[in-house]
Amino acid sequence: MKKTILIVLAVLVVGAVIVSILRSGDKAEAKVETGKVARKDLTAEVNCSGTIEPKRQVDVSANAMGTIVHLAVDEGQRVEQGDLLLEIDPAAYKSAVQALQATIRAARADLDLAEASLAKAVQDRDRAEKLFAEGLTTEENLAAARTAAHVEEARVDAARNRIGQYEANLASAQHDLEKVTLIAPMTGVVTRLNVEEGENAIMGTLNNPGTVLLVISDLGTMEAWVEVDETEVVDVRLGQPADVTIDAFPDSTFTGTVTEIGHSPLRIRTGSSSEAVEFEVKITLDRAPANIRPGLTAKADIKVAERGDVLAVPLGAVTVREWPLKDEDIRRYSGRRASKQEAALADLGFKPRGARPDSAAGGDQDVERKETEGVFLLKDGFAKFVPVTLGIAGEDDFEILAGLEAGQEVVTGPFRVLRELKDGAQVEREKKSRPGRSED
Repeated sequence: MKKTILIVLAVLVVGAVIVSILRSGDKAEAKVETGKVARKDLTAEVNCSGTIEPKRQVDVSANAMGTIVHLAVDEGQRVEQGDLLLEIDPAAYKSAVQALQATIRAARADLDLAEASLAKAVQDRDRAEKLFAEGLTTEENLAAARTAAHVEEARVDAARNRIGQYEANLASAQHDLEKVTLIAPMTGVVTRLNVEEGENAIMGTLNNPGTVLLVISDLGTMEAWVEVDETEVVDVRLGQPADVTIDAFPDSTFTGTVTEIGHSPLRIRTGSSSEAVEFEVKITLDRAPANIRPGLTAKADIKVAERGDVLAVPLGAVTVREWPLKDEDIRRYSGRRASKQEAALADLGFKPRGARPDSAAGGDQDVERKETEGVFLLKDGFAKFVPVTLGIAGEDDFEILAGLEAGQEVVTGPFRVLRELKDGAQVEREKKSRPGRSED
């Protein structure tokens, strides 16, 4: 009797173990989020940020050194081309002009004296030549008269050249005097005023730029100067449309067009030794608000590609695996779970995989593999990795050029699960919480 009871108990224990194994075979390995392959209109954009700047602006610097004695404009004031901006103390420059004018007057008097001496020397030479022809003077006297005439001619030429030199110096001094009065080189708004009356204006040199006294900007045409990463600037083309948002105008979006793409990189130091390489791109705004100011922070979305009615899959569904898959990355099951898996994968168009003939001989290790983009298709609770060919990336989806069909269900996350998910794994969809309620 005892022996019979023990046998019955053993059978019950074995049965419980078998039931537990069978139940565990139906248990999902992970909970996943899913999405659908669908046809959509996609737009690829390059997102970047920068500042708003006028298309045309002029830095007004000093071309003369001295104290600013008169400032005729205020910051924010509109000026017309030719309007007076400021005046630098002209005293030293006026003195230089007056001194050169006096020098020229003296040089002209010297020229008059030299010309009179030349006229007398010419008369003496002509008289000596006449007397020598009549035999009334010696050859020595004739030579002396001729030499004196040549000397006086040279003195006249020297006096004239000195006057020319003084006049050139006077023109330069008058030009310097004109530079103490600064006028507006263009019509626009004074967007920056760096000086006050009484300050000194410093001229620039070859290696030392001068003081920028003020900046005049044409606010009629504004640009967004944005920085685009080196990996994305290759997709940017002249004439591409862009949407620009300005932080100071959060409720407005401004349209624009790419009008300039920098060819020299902007190297931005991000750490002790690393640098980020970006390129400056200028977007001309179609319309700008009346009270816009240079330097405002802006963000831009440049539309680099558009596709209509294409197959699309959520961005989160795309992952990377070595392809072809290794044997150890391919799940194989036995019993009831294997039959469910094979049925599900067969519906997806895949044949169940068994041990390959070359596996034992090491053929699996000889297969060349490379990182391949793909998605995990979902059918009856089983996931299958499928390589895909991607097109452009929209805001939320990738364009699918090959590998999928509309209506198929794919695993979209969570990322930590998708990163480790194996081919053929059994998964369960995560239940979404109802609006207004949170999951425990």
